[in-house]
Amino acid sequence: MNNGLILFAHGSRDPRWAEPFETIREAIQARSPALPVRLAYLELMQPDLATAADELVAEGCTRIDVLPLFLGTGGHLRRDLPPLVEAIQTRHPQIVATLHAAAGEAPALIAAMAEHALSLSSR
Repeated sequence: MNNGLILFAHGSRDPRWAEPFETIREAIQARSPALPVRLAYLELMQPDLATAADELVAEGCTRIDVLPLFLGTGGHLRRDLPPLVEAIQTRHPQIVATLHAAAGEAPALIAAMAEHALSLSSR
């Protein structure tokens, strides 16, 4: 399978808000240059999830992992995102689209944020 990755974020009216997400995408691309990586947004910014998925499919991806760059699973991830991923699968039945848990729920990320918080109090 040719894998592709979509980093999914909420979106904002302020374009500077996306800078950390772009930095994450660039870091992934630097470590894995052959992996097609796209950013996609729920609202207020482009591209949306469907457009990012269409681009990856056009590049030959047959598996697309969707990673929500959210700290936790709230309403958007419970109600809004699953139908969007299902729509990708319906639109492109030849691929496998997988929705993953919110990045902020990963033990490694929780540990990194805790470590960062502790480093602030030890200054």
